[in-house]
Amino acid sequence: MLKKGFLSLLVVLLTASFVSAAQYKIDAVHSQVHFSVAHLVIFKVRGEFTEFSGVAEADPATQTLQSVEASISTASIDTRIEKRDNHLRSDDFFASERFPQMTFVSKKISGSGADITVQGTLTIRDQSRDVILKGAYLGSNKDGWGNEIAGFEATGTINRTDFGLTWNKVLETGGLTVGEEVTIGLEIQAVKQ
Repeated sequence: MLKKGFLSLLVVLLTASFVSAAQYKIDAVHSQVHFSVAHLVIFKVRGEFTEFSGVAEADPATQTLQSVEASISTASIDTRIEKRDNHLRSDDFFASERFPQMTFVSKKISGSGADITVQGTLTIRDQSRDVILKGAYLGSNKDGWGNEIAGFEATGTINRTDFGLTWNKVLETGGLTVGEEVTIGLEIQAVKQ
């Protein structure tokens, strides 16, 4: 009898932990995906991607993430200079016509609240590499229309050459036009489905 009671309690606890997690869809209007990279050695170029989508499984009660999947339109890159953006869309960089999307799929997530580590696979130009993002669950609330929303942020660093983004030009002084290390940042608002 005691064994049956313990098993029933275990089932209830496990079910409760799964029920509290919910799917959230990224609200691209209220979110940002941005990056910075060294340019001409002396300063950084900053830019963003304006078209992206994704979903996350999250638990507001424990401020944890269970999974994350996202897709970003490479053609939506915006560094505020049209000529540079067109070059970044070309075969020298993202080859946006051949590779219109870059994707991220989480593999392992640990931590909670302000200290979350997301390990996942980033794919750019059909080159997939494991990357680590450090982030935070910023909290949840209801918007003016009664939708439950949650906020997340994350940062990470990648080497662009690992993904086939190898174009560069040597400067007269011996440095390179574009740095290889790219810092990425995400500020995400997502809506519970």
